[in-house]
This record gives sequence, C-alpha cells and structure tokens, in this order.
Amino acid sequence: MEYNPLALFGAHLASLRKSRGWSQEALALKSGLARSYVGGIERGQRNLSLINICVLAHTLEVPPREMLDFFGESSML
Repeated sequence: MEYNPLALFGAHLASLRKSRGWSQEALALKSGLARSYVGGIERGQRNLSLINICVLAHTLEVPPREMLDFFGESSML
C-alpha cells in the first residue's frame, strides 16, 4: 500500500469527528471552516496548513499532535 499522508490524515479526522457524533457540516460550523473544505480534507484532496490543523484540533478538543497520529502512538513510519 502506498503511503498517502493526506488520505491518512483525512481518515483520522473523519474518525475523530464521527466519534463525537458530528456531521461534516457540524464540524465545519464549529471550526469556522467551509463544509466543502472539511469534506476535501477527509477525502485526502486537501493539503491543509498548520493553522487549520490547530483549528481542527481545538474544535475537536484534542492536542494538535493527535491530529497527526495516523497510526496510533506506538506506530512508527
């Protein structure tokens, strides 16, 4: 399987969002980001900035490092 950090980040974001029972629209409204942008991130189509990673982390009430933990704490690339 090819390593695709955008797809991995998107899948992780979707998992965090769904664990809270939120729709993409709810996450977008709470974060101030456009729903289409959030959808693009989750589909691995957007290369988002550090600022937006921090915005999403704050919205989801997780530390920013959690947003980049695609494989879990014990995983190494």
